[in-house]
Amino acid sequence: MVRLRPFKDEDADIILSWCNNEEDFYKWTAGVLGTYPITRKEFDFVKSLIPFTAFDESGIVGFFTLRNPGKSVNELRFGFVIVDPQKRGKGYGKAMIRQGLKFAFQIYGARRVSLGVFENNPSAYHCYKAVGFQDMISNHVETYCVMNEEWKCLELSMEP
Repeated sequence: MVRLRPFKDEDADIILSWCNNEEDFYKWTAGVLGTYPITRKEFDFVKSLIPFTAFDESGIVGFFTLRNPGKSVNELRFGFVIVDPQKRGKGYGKAMIRQGLKFAFQIYGARRVSLGVFENNPSAYHCYKAVGFQDMISNHVETYCVMNEEWKCLELSMEP
């Protein structure tokens, strides 16, 4: 069973070891944490957010942050969502996100939870859709210039 706890400094090395190539790193961070490969010091940025480590009896299985994206305290936003590559495709991501949603809605009292995912990351997109996130329709699609390509970010949200 996947459980959550607050992120600890000693989790960083394990989490950072999961990004073994530049493309996966940018799918995970959108470059917000710096350029590939990042250092532990750069990763410390996540401590300014609400960082969670997911674990089970085998150890650390995932990581994500929550943050308030705007002026309203009613919305929280998932970010830096990552699952141990050895655990992907086995339901760990869905279980971790479901636990995160419980924190967002029941503990923090959010009325809405949102996240962004790149179009070129279909496995993450389908994970979020499977736990109940809905596509947000917008006239403006956020794009990032990553590795000399234009990556489009899909916006999703959920309400309790």
